[in-house]
Amino acid sequence: MTSSTTNRRGVVVVSGGTAGAGRAIVREFASAGYDVAVLGRGRAGLDAAAAEVREKGQAALAIKVDVSDAQAVMDAADRVEREIGPIDVWVNVAFVGALRYFWHTDPDLYRRITEVTYLGQVHGTMAALAKMRERDAGSIVQVGSALAYRGIPLQAAYCGAKHAIVGFTESVIAELKHERSRIHVGMVQLPGMNTPQFDWNDNEFDQPPMPVAPIFQPELAGRAVRYVAEHRRRNMWVGVSTAYTILGNRFAPRVLDWYLARSGVSGQLSDQPATRRGANAYEPQDEVRDAGAHGRFDDRAHARDPWSAASMHPVAAASLAAVPLVLSCAATGLRRRGRRRS
Repeated sequence: MTSSTTNRRGVVVVSGGTAGAGRAIVREFASAGYDVAVLGRGRAGLDAAAAEVREKGQAALAIKVDVSDAQAVMDAADRVEREIGPIDVWVNVAFVGALRYFWHTDPDLYRRITEVTYLGQVHGTMAALAKMRERDAGSIVQVGSALAYRGIPLQAAYCGAKHAIVGFTESVIAELKHERSRIHVGMVQLPGMNTPQFDWNDNEFDQPPMPVAPIFQPELAGRAVRYVAEHRRRNMWVGVSTAYTILGNRFAPRVLDWYLARSGVSGQLSDQPATRRGANAYEPQDEVRDAGAHGRFDDRAHARDPWSAASMHPVAAASLAAVPLVLSCAATGLRRRGRRRS
């Protein structure tokens, strides 16, 4: 398979690129002139994602792979470089999830969520670095979540995996800096998004799952991931809800404990009827029918996000970066004032 030559900016690998945010990321890079390799489990999703890349005039490669298998991911990287060229950007998106109380979660299901959601990103990063370190060039983007910084009810396995990704990624960043590498590693933290995952998350409730409001469209994830890859950003938050979740937990975790105890369970369950495809933890649910990028919440999802838009503007980004410092200073001042009074 040969790459396009008229509009080629590089080769991107997207793990979990068949549906949801991953599918939007595939479309974003293809529209910007990148050749794209899509890694996933569902044949219909793989074929449809690759077809969309080719419609943009770019080379595409669809590879059926389970990212929990480290050797399979390594083999996929070999195939990408053999068939469409050196990997410039690797995006780790693949995950599986469940809506269950922790004490109702089977150990095998908990392990499976961890292996795909956390170890899948570890395996992808290993495969990318094996290629990129030879050239001392490239960009790796980990797609995370506000839940990487604040756990919520019913998603202990997913939240634990996303927290682990942050720690693992920070270690890799420090190691690359130690050897003065020019490889970039960044993270994008997402809010609740309108994706098909809510039709195939494992679920112990009679009511179908839904994203935590406010809900955003997956195209916002696509734009943020490409921006982080191209501008070598270390971390970017999408959605003002991501910002207030992360900052709120940093400065008032007990308040969030109380709030989530009251509303965190009901806020993830929809009162609207839905056609469920079945859980995809062990078997893909887009093997026969493509799911696309959007879920069933188009009427409630925001297509714009002032927070991430501002993050892409240099002056505004500097101001947003100062927010945690200002809040930290304010919190320290209040604590000192309280100690003086006592």
